[in-house]
Amino acid sequence: MGQQGWTHWVHKRKWEMRLAVVVTLAVGILLGTLISDGVRAARDNPTPAGAQTLTVASPQQLSSIFAEVARKLEPTVVNINTESYRSTQRRRARPRQRIPWPFEDFFDFDSGRPQTERSLGSGVIVDPDGYILTNYHVVYGAGKIADRIRVGLYGENESYDAEVVGWDQETDLAVIKIDVGRKLPAATLGDSDAVQVGDWVLAIGSPFGLSATVTAGIISYKGRSGQRISGPSSQFQRFIQTDAAINRGNSGGPLVNLAGEVIGINTAIMSRNGVSAGVGFALPSSLAVRVYNQIVEHGRVVRGSIGIEFSSADSENKAILRSFGADHGVIINKVRPASPAEKAGLQVHDVITHVGGTPIHTGDELVEKVTSTPVGQEVKIRYLRDEKERVTTAVVEDFSKIYAERYEDSLTPERAQEASVELGLTLEEVSPAMARRSGLEEEDVGLLVAEVEPGSFADEIRMLRGDLILEVNRQRVLTLREFRAVQRKLGPGSDVVFWVMRRGRRNWVRLRLGGTLPE
Repeated sequence: MGQQGWTHWVHKRKWEMRLAVVVTLAVGILLGTLISDGVRAARDNPTPAGAQTLTVASPQQLSSIFAEVARKLEPTVVNINTESYRSTQRRRARPRQRIPWPFEDFFDFDSGRPQTERSLGSGVIVDPDGYILTNYHVVYGAGKIADRIRVGLYGENESYDAEVVGWDQETDLAVIKIDVGRKLPAATLGDSDAVQVGDWVLAIGSPFGLSATVTAGIISYKGRSGQRISGPSSQFQRFIQTDAAINRGNSGGPLVNLAGEVIGINTAIMSRNGVSAGVGFALPSSLAVRVYNQIVEHGRVVRGSIGIEFSSADSENKAILRSFGADHGVIINKVRPASPAEKAGLQVHDVITHVGGTPIHTGDELVEKVTSTPVGQEVKIRYLRDEKERVTTAVVEDFSKIYAERYEDSLTPERAQEASVELGLTLEEVSPAMARRSGLEEEDVGLLVAEVEPGSFADEIRMLRGDLILEVNRQRVLTLREFRAVQRKLGPGSDVVFWVMRRGRRNWVRLRLGGTLPE
């Protein structure tokens, strides 16, 4: 290509490039106009049916809800102070007795004055007439219901004496009442079954004695087994778990939802040092309502039982169930003698699959079904034995009667003293470690006499503090339960002979003390 041709080609390409730029600009202007009109049209037209615009929640909105709930509930929350006295009174008309080591640890020789045990807790007013729902362990101290319970109201410096209406050890709930001469603000109990994991909640109470303290958190878990928290005997407890801070003194206070309703009673925490670690537990309001109503109406809680024991883990293990020929149910591990289950013919290794026509998949379902059945009512039970289905009926009985020893074993020396009023003794069980420290052989361990009531039968037969009771009427007694079993057989005019050990100047001596109970 010559010089003239090359110049002509470059000149032609310049015009083509200029044309391309002009076309590009024109197209850009056109598209911009269309987009601008589209946006303007979108602004002018309403939102299409069914569509919702998105908004960012204001932090102030949630904060305002918390504040409103706190203002509503704080006047209904009370702080509870209890005092329990452990008697250490010396006997009258007797010289001071020397108590053999190491048993002197049970006694206060310096003052002879009662020892006082104090505790703090919370509660929530549920009735304007002064009825308060709290925890059993708040009003129980020094081995008995507290001798004095004082209730402080929100915004008041004065406190009021409270009386105990009733309690339920199995669920750790109690009802107390105060009389202030006026109607009180009362909280509304909500539906704990309706709450969901992730819901916001507030815990209100008096941690460490700091009244009207409010903390916030969420529901972390529903239906947490009480056996994981309070021990294997807590089969009637199902907890709401929350990360709202709960500490000592919060017990008995309410856990509330954002509607201002009580959906739980704060009861326990899981912590290595006794301070909140974000794992707190509240008894659900659905349970609290049932317990409260029975206490107020009947003075105690009556729940049904058929007298069987089982392991909840067995019902969750499909391999174990298949080995019994079942795909669901509860496997019986023990049948109580003379219980409704034994009378109905149920045996160990039977698998209960239905109660009253309701399928049973877990131990919780079995407990709920049986305990909610009125005492004295028959229930139809379907079960598997040797992989064959059978049917029987059982009459539901009172749980406290079938498992009477649970309540007897829970008696402490002070409550045992009430049961032993005819004899005038307060007794303590001696641990094997204490026996070894005192140089006693295993066959010499008995019940330690912690107190002798002046003028009582025990006083008349010359029983002394520090004596060790080995036998009563030739029956060995190592525990308070065994002692009470013998005592129940006694009556006015009965002869009672104690075989005891008493520490002499150099060694222990054995002697018999006896007499006849007054008629």
